[in-house]
Amino acid sequence: MKAIYKHEMASCFHTLSGYIFISFLLFFAGIFTYAYNLHGGYASFQNVLGGITFVFLVIVPILTMRSFAEEKHQKTDTLLYSLPVKMPQVVLGKFFALVTILAMALAVVALIPLLLSAYGNVNMASSYGALIGFLFLGAALISVGLFTSSLTDSQAVSAGVCFLLLLVNYFLSSLSQYASSTSAAALLLSTVLVIMIALLFWMMTRSSYISVLVGLVLEAVLLALYVINKDWFSNTVPSIMKKLSLFDSYNTLLNGVFDFTVIVYFLTVMVFFLFLTVQSMEKRRWSD
Repeated sequence: MKAIYKHEMASCFHTLSGYIFISFLLFFAGIFTYAYNLHGGYASFQNVLGGITFVFLVIVPILTMRSFAEEKHQKTDTLLYSLPVKMPQVVLGKFFALVTILAMALAVVALIPLLLSAYGNVNMASSYGALIGFLFLGAALISVGLFTSSLTDSQAVSAGVCFLLLLVNYFLSSLSQYASSTSAAALLLSTVLVIMIALLFWMMTRSSYISVLVGLVLEAVLLALYVINKDWFSNTVPSIMKKLSLFDSYNTLLNGVFDFTVIVYFLTVMVFFLFLTVQSMEKRRWSD
């Protein structure tokens, strides 16, 4: 895993992706610091971090698009399967390398509260708590980018799909205001999720039997719960949409309260998409 980590770090800085990622993040961090803190006169550094979360929509697809897509395009991904390491180690090596690049940029951003403290009272605990949450948010989004990169051999397609996923997640909380709160709508959404889960099983196993069986069992459970008490499904759609939003969850940390449940949620998303990435790469091994 150490060799994969070093190779990925070197690759990011041999190309422009690593430099673009760091410079883009620092550029907007500087602009928002000037706008909120220096010009606006606000002492809260959390406003800066909350304002620049949109930057992830651009820099994460750029940073992650080449991770596996380029390997597939150049047919060098077969070398990954011949290495004396397991696929989870390969995925984790690439993941930790990209998170390190994010941490390098945030190490510079971490100096801002110290500089601001020379001109006013800055709540250091809240500032650095939000900064830690920002790191975990970025890591969770990077895991999504790695997964999209493992699905294709085109960097452009990987970046485009990743951007769309992050964009939907970014506006998910706002879109929840227009979602229906009826029990029928919740059942319909749950059915769509069941279909997506079944498709995911098919992508991972290529077994129609297992995929259909999983889908039918989950749908049967949903219908049984709906028949027993359909009120359980009321207001479920808006609630689920808000909870699925990584960006909306991060807003909790911007209020000066370090909520460990948010960090756990980010970690859960990381593990889930890293697992899918491993399964996606393993499927390619056996299909080849």
